[in-house]
Amino acid sequence: MVKVRMAAPVLQQNDEVAKENRGIFRDKGLFVLNLMSSPGSGKTSILERTIERLAGRLKLGVIEGDIYTTRDAERIEKFGIPVVQINTAGSCHLDARMVGPALEDFDLDALDILIVENVGNLVCPAEFDLGEDARAAVLSITEGNDKPVKYPLVFRESEVVLINKIDLLPYTDCDIDLLEGDLKKINPELELFRVSVRLDQGFEPWIDWLEKQVNLKK
Repeated sequence: MVKVRMAAPVLQQNDEVAKENRGIFRDKGLFVLNLMSSPGSGKTSILERTIERLAGRLKLGVIEGDIYTTRDAERIEKFGIPVVQINTAGSCHLDARMVGPALEDFDLDALDILIVENVGNLVCPAEFDLGEDARAAVLSITEGNDKPVKYPLVFRESEVVLINKIDLLPYTDCDIDLLEGDLKKINPELELFRVSVRLDQGFEPWIDWLEKQVNLKK
């Protein structure tokens, strides 16, 4: 009879490294945010608006997760802040073992907040702890109001949902009240922010929330 030895589960291995990452962030007093969404939701554009508003208020670093390209990192680099690209070469998410080595490329003592822009995917990223303090999901109203009930885990595991592209509401069938109601049923503790990158609207409550979290971590 063939003997089968069970390897440690992938998630268990990831959680061990995430614990190490979390210890580093705790020692540095660094607030770390895991930013997640599906492709095309406007996640990178929201990150750009966030960087603009935090300039002169908080010292920010960014880890960019992508499957192959460096395009998002190049966009963020233009703001003059430290940014590190992680290419997963096919993997649909970042994990703690990818994030850990990337921390060596930052002067963590010089940062107040580190934002990890995860690979665009509403499923896998929510399953992998990076050692972060909080998770924020971006949801575009152009995706339809059924996404929370179809992909509940990412919203259940998040502290914040930014509902983007609200300027397009008149041109879609999205029922934003139903959307927010479903989000609250999945996670009653969610902070919800309606934003429009195109019109540059709705960002101050989001920035206030970030500043509060950073101060609490300090």
